[in-house]
Amino acid sequence: MFYALNKLPGHAFWLYPELFRLFRKLRPAIVHTRNLAALEVLVPAWAAGVSVRIHGEHGRDVGDLDGNNRKYQWMRRIYAPFVSHYLALSRDLASYLTEKVHIAHRRVTQVYNGVDTVRFAPWQASGRPIIQGCPFVEASLWIVGTVGRMQTVKDQLMFTHAFLRALELAPELRVYARLALVGEGPLREQCMALMKSAEAEHLAWLPGERNDVADVMRGLDCFVLPSLAEGISNTILEAMACGLPVIATDVGGNADLVLHSITGYIVPAGDVDAIAHSLVKLATSPELALKMGRAGRQRVLEKFSLDAMVGTYQGLYDRLLGIGEGSVPLVPTNK
Repeated sequence: MFYALNKLPGHAFWLYPELFRLFRKLRPAIVHTRNLAALEVLVPAWAAGVSVRIHGEHGRDVGDLDGNNRKYQWMRRIYAPFVSHYLALSRDLASYLTEKVHIAHRRVTQVYNGVDTVRFAPWQASGRPIIQGCPFVEASLWIVGTVGRMQTVKDQLMFTHAFLRALELAPELRVYARLALVGEGPLREQCMALMKSAEAEHLAWLPGERNDVADVMRGLDCFVLPSLAEGISNTILEAMACGLPVIATDVGGNADLVLHSITGYIVPAGDVDAIAHSLVKLATSPELALKMGRAGRQRVLEKFSLDAMVGTYQGLYDRLLGIGEGSVPLVPTNK
């Protein structure tokens, strides 16, 4: 069931009566919110007598990429008495809650996202499949790319600089290396302009937004996530599930997913040369890239499947509701 509250920008205080009535009507066993913008909803849930109120932190706030925003820390502390338990999608976010917001460790559980390993899976036939609409169809080409909203926090412009730097480090890559930047946003035009200024626009494909991400992933040889901030990246998991080696910046939970030098490379955020050197390594060593991609797929199957994620959530829900063994006392509830 879906209920639209048509909330306007700003605090949800004026929706509290409506939320209170809704919680009283539905009598949910659990209310589960996500990220700072929804945290305030737990107040009417508490007032309505909902016994288990879970809050999840899934990623950094746009205005607080390093987690040092004092206002956001204090806001989370103010609402802490209304939260039964916290979920953090990465070790980084779990540390943020315990060290900067000062939430007790016993009230924080770290749980990873899961990925559909059937939908996102390696191409079964020999050779790399052709991405529909992509001009790079020759089997001899090596295509590196990223998928996501093209905005500052995702830093595709830095990735474009890194690709061009890789061509400088290994000029032979101009013959067979190609760049795919999939997504729409303000950085798209800037990336196109950069490639054109380097007289390399024919080496890049920027199709805008696509709804066939799994097919796009299978048509790549390497995936790069150059973000300045992340929680647990679904696109990294999708790329790994498709058997791609992954180069990712050392932000958020990226290092929880990518094992450096085993399933890909973890590099400093904003480091053009680090990504460029990693690109050269993988582009010039197809055996290494294939080995890393296979290791990444296996890692996803073992640790980041949908079944693993659902099992973790179900176990936590049962524990907080006092179902089965190992239940823990809850934060006192207003009745």
